Amino acid sequence: MKYRRYTALTITTSLLEQAALVAVVLWLLPMVAINIPLWGLILMMIALGVYNYITYRLGKKALDKKPMISPYIGSRGRTTTPVSPKGYVRVNGELWQASSNSIIDSGEEITVVGIDGMTLLISPIEKDNRTREADVFSG
Repeated sequence: MKYRRYTALTITTSLLEQAALVAVVLWLLPMVAINIPLWGLILMMIALGVYNYITYRLGKKALDKKPMISPYIGSRGRTTTPVSPKGYVRVNGELWQASSNSIIDSGEEITVVGIDGMTLLISPIEKDNRTREADVFSG
């Protein structure tokens, strides 16, 4: 099974966390005159179990996601913040830091023209002539 090792590791660490919680509440805290009732310990164990389950589901979801190596030159995307000269863009569902020579508003379509380390070099996608003429005549 695909997640057998991940699931086994998760169960093991969860049991160790539960055992550590029991040891602290039943052994360490009474040494400093702090006594927590049994029902309090049970509630803490349930809360820790729910937390472990949620983090397991999130981790499994992250493992399912196919990694994107890098967007290629010519990839298209959309700005998520204004880019002037730096900002963020979403390309193929991934959020990237971007840089541009021109000012690009948030929500504009862009194309990747280069890659500098982990920063995408972008330029806005030009509207076609008909769209520009329509903008001139409507304004």
